[in-house]
Amino acid sequence: MSNPLAGWTDELARARLHFVTGKGGTGKTTLAASLGLALARDGKRVLLIEVEGRQGFAQLFDTEPLPYAEQRVASAPGGGELRALHIDVEAALLEYFEMFYNLGFAGRTLRRMGAIEFATTLAPGLRDVLLTGKIKECVGRTESDGRHTYDAVVVDAPPTGRVVKFLDVTKALTDLARTGPIRAQAEGVVRLLHSGETVVHLVTLLEEMPVRETLDAVAELDGADLRPGAVLVNRVRPPRLPARSLSAAADGRVDASRVRSGLEAAGLDLAESTVDALVEETVEHAIRIAAEQRAREQLSEADLPTLELPDLTDGVDVAALYDLAETLTEQGVR
Repeated sequence: MSNPLAGWTDELARARLHFVTGKGGTGKTTLAASLGLALARDGKRVLLIEVEGRQGFAQLFDTEPLPYAEQRVASAPGGGELRALHIDVEAALLEYFEMFYNLGFAGRTLRRMGAIEFATTLAPGLRDVLLTGKIKECVGRTESDGRHTYDAVVVDAPPTGRVVKFLDVTKALTDLARTGPIRAQAEGVVRLLHSGETVVHLVTLLEEMPVRETLDAVAELDGADLRPGAVLVNRVRPPRLPARSLSAAADGRVDASRVRSGLEAAGLDLAESTVDALVEETVEHAIRIAAEQRAREQLSEADLPTLELPDLTDGVDVAALYDLAETLTEQGVR
């Protein structure tokens, strides 16, 4: 079976709205932030958007919790700028009231009454329409010279199991309104999400469950006429055995006497129990590498550009985000 396509394509380079999804625990927020940094290189301005209320970007960039305002969080190589926005559903609804119905004061009264929570509970699709509507506004905003305010917008989207429902504004809209400003705004959202400007990247690990969920999400995105972008394979660890030895080691065929002889030749005289533990670790490593290769072959079914990010043994901090961004840049992200 062929390997997945490598690198960032010209089609991805033309997109301006990048959703990043993945199974919980795969590192999608970290890679969304790193992608934002990579896209902001060489003087570009990029906006990160968070929609789930976890303040993940504030934690990653070691800042105070983000307000409902676009705030600078980092600079990028070459003079680029990265901003971040935490979208609060209540604030977004008040913004809608003010924009479309001139209900600024009344909206604040509604908030005190708890009417906003009531409205989003009564019509669950309204929440996603509000969030995607704000995203659309950020993507389409222009400066006085006509240029877009942001060269790219990167959204830390809901996990793969919920991302299509979040993006399928058409269905949410059918349940909400047949006419009026909200419908008109939502129709603009639908056009953007189904256009060539929008892609949905999928973060995965080389493990069975994340890979299966990634492939299911690709099929679901295709079915909803939404465009999958790249597969971002996170926490990739290099093999420590030569390729010719992997198969035998994965089957448990490791010659302990040869290992001992090699260690002695290197001047290491280890106890037999230590050598046995090294042999066991070698077998486990080979089994994992073989499983990861099978996972790569499964991912090739998606026929999508695939980028690999290394495992960060020292954890994730701001410096690590820049390292990951550099790795993405080396694989063509621009």
